[in-house]
Amino acid sequence: MELNQRITAFSKLGEFLDQFKNKDTRKNDALELNTVFYDVFKDALIKSTQLNAWFTANHLEKAIEAWSDSLKTENLESWLKPYTFPANDVSKRVAIIMAGNLPLVGFHDFLSVLITGHKAVVKLSSNDQILLPLIAKVLIAIAPKVEDYITFTTERLPEFDAVIATGSNNTARYFEYYFKNKPHIIRKNRNAVAVLKGNETIDELESLSEDIFRYFGMGCRSVSKIFVPEGYNFDNFYNGMFSKKDFIDHHKYANNYDYNKAVYLMSLFPVLDNGFLILKEDKTYSSPIAVVFYEYYNNEEELKIKLEADSDQIQCIVSKDFIDSEIDFGNSQQPKLDDYADGIDTVAFLLKI
Repeated sequence: MELNQRITAFSKLGEFLDQFKNKDTRKNDALELNTVFYDVFKDALIKSTQLNAWFTANHLEKAIEAWSDSLKTENLESWLKPYTFPANDVSKRVAIIMAGNLPLVGFHDFLSVLITGHKAVVKLSSNDQILLPLIAKVLIAIAPKVEDYITFTTERLPEFDAVIATGSNNTARYFEYYFKNKPHIIRKNRNAVAVLKGNETIDELESLSEDIFRYFGMGCRSVSKIFVPEGYNFDNFYNGMFSKKDFIDHHKYANNYDYNKAVYLMSLFPVLDNGFLILKEDKTYSSPIAVVFYEYYNNEEELKIKLEADSDQIQCIVSKDFIDSEIDFGNSQQPKLDDYADGIDTVAFLLKI
């Protein structure tokens, strides 16, 4: 398949996914794919919530909405325009070891491998094993030639030429050793941070609550820590978080909230608490579920130097008028196609193997 054919196939996939991005979206009767896949996909969404309680219906819809928007033809073409693609088919087998912390968290790697003309050998996470194989079947129905380019496995990886693996810092060390003789991208733990100046509006802080709470704060682009100026009024922050108060009704989130609160109280750590979100002063970046770390700063330039020094732990920075590469409040969980995880250009890597 040529590049333009691959783009067309994924854009049609995006049209199909667009039907499931929220509860009010209507079935598109013009799509022939719906005859086979519409009801099956709706059932798969329900099964996904049953398999993994962290995958709520709302969060599945958010993930699908993000991908249905990204897969528009103009977005795909804009993403790929800077790259030079080979004239001849030089497809390699690229293993993708996926995480399962968020719905469809490995889809960008899946897309990148196929859009560059390579073959995807996918090892799914046990926590997210329903949607992507079904999406692959939809893609194959759109472009039957793609079937030869997709393999799913739950066992030992078959032969491959390169690998993209995502995991914790501990598993990354294993991946680095195991895949040392293959071209590879190994992703580790990272988190998003937010820099507040104390003059944020309630609307901006409500937007920040999306960066903190979406996917229960389990993503690498979830804000797990905030930097605030000395003397910051945390009442304003908590007022902005109030719209997410119902998260405490989710049993797994509530269990984590209760556990972390008990640990901090028994350890005599001073914390701030509003009944559904704990704030703890901490120098590190990766906070537990239902907890956001905070750290005071006195000087913005010194803070910029600190964040640059710790860049290997930071996925992105949410702020307003702080740095050029900042993400607007509310947008950390809506990366563009060229917002590569860990700053590693996946497409450039795939075009060189």
